Formats: sequence, C-alpha cells, structure tokens
Amino acid sequence: MEIKTIGVDLAKNVFQVHAVDPHGKVVLRKQLRRSQMAPFFANLPPCLIGMEACGSAHHWARKLESFGHTAKLMAPQFVKPYVKSNKNDAADAEAICEAVSRPSMRFVPVKNVEQQAVLSLHRARQGFVKARTAQVNQIRGLLSEFGIIVPQGIAYVTQRVPKLMEDASQELPGSFSDLINRLLEHLRHLQQQVEEIETQIQAWHRENALSQRVEKIPGIGYLTATALVATIGNAKNFHNGRELAAWLGLVPRQHSSGGKQNLLGMSKRGDAYLRTLLIHGARSVIYRAVQKADPRNWAFCVAMRRNKNVAAVARANKTARTVWALLAHDRHFQPNYSALRA
Repeated sequence: MEIKTIGVDLAKNVFQVHAVDPHGKVVLRKQLRRSQMAPFFANLPPCLIGMEACGSAHHWARKLESFGHTAKLMAPQFVKPYVKSNKNDAADAEAICEAVSRPSMRFVPVKNVEQQAVLSLHRARQGFVKARTAQVNQIRGLLSEFGIIVPQGIAYVTQRVPKLMEDASQELPGSFSDLINRLLEHLRHLQQQVEEIETQIQAWHRENALSQRVEKIPGIGYLTATALVATIGNAKNFHNGRELAAWLGLVPRQHSSGGKQNLLGMSKRGDAYLRTLLIHGARSVIYRAVQKADPRNWAFCVAMRRNKNVAAVARANKTARTVWALLAHDRHFQPNYSALRA
C-alpha cells in the first residue's frame, strides 16, 4: 500500500483520515483517536497531508512536519466546494484530500510557536477590552436608571462615578452603592489585565527587529506591528503587496460578468482584527494629512476627493503593501521612497 496524499479532518477527539495512492485510488479510510494520531503518522513514509486551517491545525502541521511529512493548511471555504454530498467527517476528509492536490489551491502558512504565543496575547487583550467596554456600558446604564448620567468614555466612568456616588449617597439605597463600587472594582481589574498584556506585547516588540521596522510606517504602532509580523510570518508567501492587501480584505469585491467590471465595497476577507487595526491607524494618518493640507500629500488628495472612510481604507491598503515591501525585500521604511528612487 503506497500512500501519496492524505486528507485529515481535525476534531477534538476523533479524527478522520482519507488516503489515496499516486493514481488517486482510495487506499485508506480510518478514524483515529487523539492519542493514536502521532503514532500513526510517525510510522508512515513521508507524504502530502492536507488539513483545514481551524483549531489546533498549526500544532498538528508542526507535529506532522517533524515526522518528515509535508503538511498543508487550507481555508475551509476553499475546501467546501469539493464536498460531494452531505456533510460528515468521512466526506470532509475526502474533500480535503482532493483539495490539497489541486495545483491552484491557496495554502495558509504554518505558524511557529512564537507567532501563536504573541497572537494569543492579542486575542486575550481583545477579549479583556471587549469585557471592559461592556462593563462601562453596564455601569452607565444602571446609573441612568437613577437619573445619574455619565458621558461616554472609560475615563469619565472611572473619574466621575466615584464622586457622583458620594454626592448621591443619601438618595441611593446602600445595596445599589455597594453594587456600583463592586462593578468599578471589576472595571479596574479589567483595565489592569489590559495594561499587563500590553506590557508583554511591548516587551516582545522591543526584541523583534521586524516588528520595530514595521512600526516606522505611519499609522502603525506596536500593537499593529506585532500583530502583523506574527500573523504574516514569511512575507514571501505572497507574490506581491496586492496579494497581502487582498488577504486582509482591503480590496474591492467584484461582481463582474460579460466583460463588464463591477467593483463593490471592500471584501472584508481575512483577519478582521488586523484589518481593524490598519484602518484605525489609517484614520489617524488621514486626520493629520487634512490638518496639514499639503497638496503633495497622497493621503490628503484622496481625502479631499473621496469620503473619509473610503480614504481610510485606501490608506490602509497602501500601508499593507508597504509592510509587504519591507518584510519581503528586507528594507527599512523611507518616507520619500518614490522621490528618492526617481
């Protein structure tokens, strides 16, 4: 039995394996428990293994590559067209095996342990920020029921609410005052968690030369720089800067037919977290460009003839292409690169 290509449908406990020989004939269909995965693939000769880029996929890709196999990860939306009929584990594994052998298939780069650790910090920080915002809104909502109105913003809640509670202590029930104090304490705890995680991200940023190089680009801070470097990995996996921008969802969607080009809004594909960071950074660049009102500034010219949101996405697209150029060609950022090159 000669195995050339294997499709693995990942799961929490039960994994489905579908293998074919060099002629495309099915030679193996098997279910494996989690404890059986490593011994099974360790005893196989090197072959091509395809998996969907989902939970634990990068871990298993690194594990299988250590056994001498070639592991490829694919986005689930690219695998779905190869599912023949109803969805089940066996059909999914067969579709993965078919998709990974296609010459035009797009693959997801396998992340190393360090990249995953940094991105875990970003995801944890994002969760704490979301919880902090929800806690602020809850405090404002509860106070508004008693006629105490606090402006929007975390700073207003942390600075004004304690004083407002002291002034209204005679009118409010003691149980409600205790509740608000407890919620404020929880808010301070969430803020402390966000600051501690940001300190960890900053420490990694100071030790990473690529992240420091990317930070020099206008509209990119240490948060965006670390997230970009950890997510992109090897920028040479993309043929050009436009591919990176498209991967981040910063290019228009197309609905073209019959030779007529019809471009819609941005595609919003890829990592929404990275796209959000880039667009927010682009907004700050647009804001500064409008303040300076320099007609030679590209961002100012775009902002003057198009909507501010469109200009921000266009600037984010340009930032993504600049990031690719720095990482793929091992360059340092030069503000007037076009003029210097000319």
